[in-house]
Amino acid sequence: MKWSNGLFVMSIWMVVLFLGACSPNNVTKDDSLKSFFDSSKVDGCFALYDNGTGQFTVYNLSRYKDSAYLPASTFKIVNSLIGIETGRIVNEKMVIKWDGVIRKHDNGDTITEWNKDLTMAEAFKVSCVPYYQEVARRIGKDTMQHWLDSIKYGNKKIGGAVDSFWLNNTLKITPDEQLGLVKKLYFNQLGFQKRTQEIVKKVMLQEDNANYKLYYKTGLGYKENGKSIGWIVGWIEENRHPYFFVLNVEGERDAPLWTIRKNILTGILKKEGFFEGKR
Repeated sequence: MKWSNGLFVMSIWMVVLFLGACSPNNVTKDDSLKSFFDSSKVDGCFALYDNGTGQFTVYNLSRYKDSAYLPASTFKIVNSLIGIETGRIVNEKMVIKWDGVIRKHDNGDTITEWNKDLTMAEAFKVSCVPYYQEVARRIGKDTMQHWLDSIKYGNKKIGGAVDSFWLNNTLKITPDEQLGLVKKLYFNQLGFQKRTQEIVKKVMLQEDNANYKLYYKTGLGYKENGKSIGWIVGWIEENRHPYFFVLNVEGERDAPLWTIRKNILTGILKKEGFFEGKR
């Protein structure tokens, strides 16, 4: 489907207004990024926002702006924020003891890194679902709903169970909303205490060296039709300057999205000139 110039400009304006840039001329629709998805046999979208210049680069604008998906483990960002704000998580060093249930991957391999006592920081890094399910139960449905409404997270739906709504396609969020969330988090604008947001940002740091700092959270889940959805949301800092990004990928149920999503992110960021400290 081809866009008319008027419709394309109108959609660009909506994205620009959301991100706080100043002109549709700051938006680059980069179809060359399609090759990263095609080479891995997945669909998806990607967006990168340069906060300093207001430059916004996007691949697959319609998916980015209009399509919503389960957040899967990217919801650990918000679950952490609410847990810390309400005192259910004291700080990133708080331990929740393992319940003794041995969890396994779909292929039968034991998830060794989950089957032990974990701090919040450790649980965030290994994306431990049981830890954060317990946090959600301690938060409770009413309090969880209050905060989803307050920060306007996705469709704000919890449904029946407070410990699985971000995994079972009840809660859904667009890539556009994901990017807006991490941008607000970076600037402590989400309505939580500054301490709360600083702790979550600290545990999101995945790579730190002389050239850059890379902060993100991954997510992996399944749509109602069985296809897999993968996310990476966060930002990269070079020379103390943040660039916010969101990657959304979709593939067959058995597609190794845990590898594919990181390879696509790394490839695109390299193409955009990151990782050398020259941005």
